[in-house]
Amino acid sequence: MFYSENIKFTPKGLIFTDKHGNSLSASEAKTKIVFRIYNWFLDFKLFIIHLVSLHLPSHSLRILVFRLAGVKIGKNSTIHMGCKFFEPKNIQIGKDTKIGDRAFLDGRAPLIIGNHVDIASEVMIYNSEHDIEDPNFKAKEKPVIILEYVFIGPRAIILPGVEIGRGAIIAAGAVVTKNVRDFEIVGGIPARRIGERVNKYLNYKLGRARLFQ
Repeated sequence: MFYSENIKFTPKGLIFTDKHGNSLSASEAKTKIVFRIYNWFLDFKLFIIHLVSLHLPSHSLRILVFRLAGVKIGKNSTIHMGCKFFEPKNIQIGKDTKIGDRAFLDGRAPLIIGNHVDIASEVMIYNSEHDIEDPNFKAKEKPVIILEYVFIGPRAIILPGVEIGRGAIIAAGAVVTKNVRDFEIVGGIPARRIGERVNKYLNYKLGRARLFQ
């Protein structure tokens, strides 16, 4: 007799299984139930945040909502409309940093973005990915760190465990799979060194946000 896919009533009593059909103890089942409820809460929170991000044109109000959701945002930083998050509480953004429209910021592991960082439209930053060699295809998580004065071009993808050095440039459309050195310019799939930034005395400011973007 079935109650759900993972909870079954049998003549021997109540049996819990995971998604692969493996039996779980009552304690293991309780842990999974709590985790499932937390995920429902997170999904609803992300739904509200993304409604705000996609449809609320006031930058100041969006920043307020993002901060209330747990994103740490430095002074004079801008997050343009359409930005999406995953687990906001692990995302830290420095001061005078700009996040372009329709960017994706993953917070399943720490995501630390420094001061004066310019991230263009539709950039995707991930810090969780599936382990393709794991029998259960489990996720593995690694932090992403982006130091100050970095520029990341449109539609670039930053993968888990990457650290991008101070003043580095990531070309548009690049897929960054390994660390990038200070002032290095990288591009391509996967991203490789294509040059080096000449100016190494960086002290510029990116400026204030436009009110309705």
